[in-house]
Amino acid sequence: MERTTCCVVGGGPAGMMLGLLLARAGIEVTVLEKHGDFLRDFRGDTVHPSTLRLLDELGLGERFARLPARKLRDMRMHIDDTTVVAGDLRHIPGRHKYIAMVPQWDFLDLLAGEAATEPSFTLRMRTAATGLRRDGSGRITGVRYVTADGTSGEIAADLTVACDGRGSLVRAAAGLVPISYDVPIDVWQVRVPAPPDEVKSDRVFMRVRDGQVAATMDRGDYYQTSYLIKKGTDGELRSHGIERFRERLGALLGWDPATMAEIRSWDDVKLLEVTMGRLPRWYTEGLLCIGDAAHTMSPVGGVGVNLAVQDAVAAARLLAEPLRHGRVDVRDLARVQKRRWLPMAMTQKQQLGEHEMLLRPALAGTLSGDRLPLPLRMLRAVPALRTVTGYLGGVGVRPEHAPAFARR
Repeated sequence: MERTTCCVVGGGPAGMMLGLLLARAGIEVTVLEKHGDFLRDFRGDTVHPSTLRLLDELGLGERFARLPARKLRDMRMHIDDTTVVAGDLRHIPGRHKYIAMVPQWDFLDLLAGEAATEPSFTLRMRTAATGLRRDGSGRITGVRYVTADGTSGEIAADLTVACDGRGSLVRAAAGLVPISYDVPIDVWQVRVPAPPDEVKSDRVFMRVRDGQVAATMDRGDYYQTSYLIKKGTDGELRSHGIERFRERLGALLGWDPATMAEIRSWDDVKLLEVTMGRLPRWYTEGLLCIGDAAHTMSPVGGVGVNLAVQDAVAAARLLAEPLRHGRVDVRDLARVQKRRWLPMAMTQKQQLGEHEMLLRPALAGTLSGDRLPLPLRMLRAVPALRTVTGYLGGVGVRPEHAPAFARR
């Protein structure tokens, strides 16, 4: 029987950060990642100022700065012919006055490489959790797994942490059921090549016109683009043909037909079925859920990665000492949820408000540049408010600092 002190299921931002921090505390930790690498498109690629500060505290700031990145200093919306600066990070407190747009696989490779230098850290790639182990009292005591070659096994653990995302198998196996919220959107995600002679801006912007909404992120040689559609309309819209989508997106963002022709088929357009919800209770005996496994966020604002990383930091700080003593009580797990509940709840409340104020009317064609909602009119009239929204979006409520045992 294999054994570890903490088994982390999922090698995303929350899982890799938690694994690194616990390993630096000298705790034996095993991270299971079902894929063979971190190379997947359309993952959260924004690293926020609070996470950048955390990387500095961990001694990883200089190495992170060498990764290919673009810097987002403000967030803009173009509604018809009206521009609204929704957030400005140039005047927020701290050293990092921007969001770094870095491919998530580079960020995860950095964390994995650093964690691998710790003798108590193990990363098991191509290893998927298939279920949970339990003792006679029902306490979770580890996981069952299968590898890519079909080999199955079990890992016993004092604590299992679910970091396996919005469709968490571990969460479901534990019988934890999230509360779901109504959301008005799904998202088509597509890469659009940037013309070689185009002037680059490093900006993320949203454009709203004639019942269409798209947000695009300048990634150097391409634009990572999200095209919003009404919830549940993917099949109907695809039936109209890829040519219609190319025409509509090109007209919305001002891209010429030659550029749009690079979207060759519907295979290039990936559907993100947007869900949003949260667990009333993030834990049970022997198990904790964090990140998307505990609270599924809307893609609005791109805050999911930052919240997941902050969850991991809080969990490492609060659980390192109980893990050293070999058994984590549910009261210890409850402290993690209590610590992270306010930032999660406030962010979700803000996102739900943005859905109703902005996205639902935008897709209905009732949002226009000459009839902006009051909050957007205030952002245009009072520039200082843009720094407030920039801080809330970039740093957030109750940002976490690296525990003393993890600093380098």
